[in-house]
Amino acid sequence: MRIDGVFSGGGVKALAFVGALQVVTEKGYSFERVAGTSAGAITASLVAAGYKMDEMENILREMKFDVFVDPPLFERFLPFAKWLLLYFRMGLYKGDQLEKWLYKKLGEKGVYTFSDLPLGSLKVICSDLTLGRIMVIPDDLEPVYGIDPMKFSVAKAVRMSAGLPYFFMPVRLQGKSQVKSLIVDGGLLSNFPIWVLETREGNRIRPILGMKLSNPPNQLPRRKIRNSIEMFHALFLTMKQAHDARYISKSTSADVLFIPVKNIDTTDFYLSTDQKDELIQLGRDYAENFITKWKK
Repeated sequence: MRIDGVFSGGGVKALAFVGALQVVTEKGYSFERVAGTSAGAITASLVAAGYKMDEMENILREMKFDVFVDPPLFERFLPFAKWLLLYFRMGLYKGDQLEKWLYKKLGEKGVYTFSDLPLGSLKVICSDLTLGRIMVIPDDLEPVYGIDPMKFSVAKAVRMSAGLPYFFMPVRLQGKSQVKSLIVDGGLLSNFPIWVLETREGNRIRPILGMKLSNPPNQLPRRKIRNSIEMFHALFLTMKQAHDARYISKSTSADVLFIPVKNIDTTDFYLSTDQKDELIQLGRDYAENFITKWKK
């Protein structure tokens, strides 16, 4: 059965998507269109490119996530400099290695630009801080930025979506104006963009299966806020969750597979083999329970 799929952000926790996707495909479902934010955009791009689930598992099991932590060359000799220059660069790491890895893996399936994918099969969500708006790639490239979407790199689009603020440097994108837009993680404005696969009237062309790396909105844990750092963290998480929690409460959460991941943070790039195994198995366990009850 052909369905559409949407994947939330969540950093390295997105390994759980692999296990969940294995179960979904084993049950006879395949994806016509996919959308995602941040790590969910990485997952969506690999699915759209035609990777099978066993291929995705092998890629992610063997991958060393810490290679994505790529400071500028001079900082390897002066590690403290990154904190001094954070003010100007607005990010600790470049994100170039992430984009290069994506370019290579997508290229192995013949996918380089959006012209290499079926029209409308992939939607990538970013946040444009300069224009103060959600950015949907490839849809917004031509009308908002004057960029030909068919010539735009899929790897770059996904890298922009995964640009966690202050962790990765923002991508500067030249649009129609003389001022370049600063593009960061799509999760800042929509961490779970299920809306992008619906029509303007809120209708669905085919069943949509969402996968979200958290508890349902009414089961989110309470946060302890004891200082200004924890308050900033809570502010950021609240912004990420508020838009999507409100939307999910209006639509049907019965179409969303919630996979709460505990004890692993978004930027835990030094995962052990056992931790990777646990994440994949966690996705399988929650998907097995969900898919038998899912009413399309």
